[in-house]
Amino acid sequence: MGIRPTSLAQEQRGFSYLMLMIAVVVMGITMSVAVRQWTVMVQRELESDLLAKGIEIQNALALYSASRKAGRVMPGEVYPQTLADLTRLPKPFLRKVYNDPIGRGEWEVVRAPTGGIMGVRSKSRSKPIRQQNFPLVVRHFQGKPTYYDWVFQHPSPSATVVNPLGIQPQTGFPGPPVAPGAPGSPISPVSGMSGPSGAPPIPTP
Repeated sequence: MGIRPTSLAQEQRGFSYLMLMIAVVVMGITMSVAVRQWTVMVQRELESDLLAKGIEIQNALALYSASRKAGRVMPGEVYPQTLADLTRLPKPFLRKVYNDPIGRGEWEVVRAPTGGIMGVRSKSRSKPIRQQNFPLVVRHFQGKPTYYDWVFQHPSPSATVVNPLGIQPQTGFPGPPVAPGAPGSPISPVSGMSGPSGAPPIPTP
């Protein structure tokens, strides 16, 4: 009994249709992976741009405050009323007023309690790709859940140096701090008066 030509043609069409469907599925998966990779790459570039521009604004705020306080005794920091003030001649501290690279618009400004702009932040609530290995001036960004939590401000929390031991060096004496009464201490354990290192204590009347 021979194979009918009609049946053979139907089987070939069925096989061709199956191969076409497989090819469409594979192409769809490939395109989906490519789109995700492209999205991540674009986000990384925008994230780097956000860090660069934010740090530049943060530095400009610090320079602005330092220049306004130069030669004068002024408590606290001095801040501009607008970001455009940082670009004013004859001594601009910022090349131009940048937009928020992630939020695609104006920054959200952070106002100081005494007035003026002490920092900026992105309006985006998206999750950052970068979670660690930040520049030292913004190392407190580590582990922040959103771009909105990246606040570029002066003074920066990353600039605060914390002494975990709580030991303050003694002024006027070189070298590391030494506890009173210990060898090399400038304070005599007997009289409590200062004297040359190794010299006997000065008697009190």
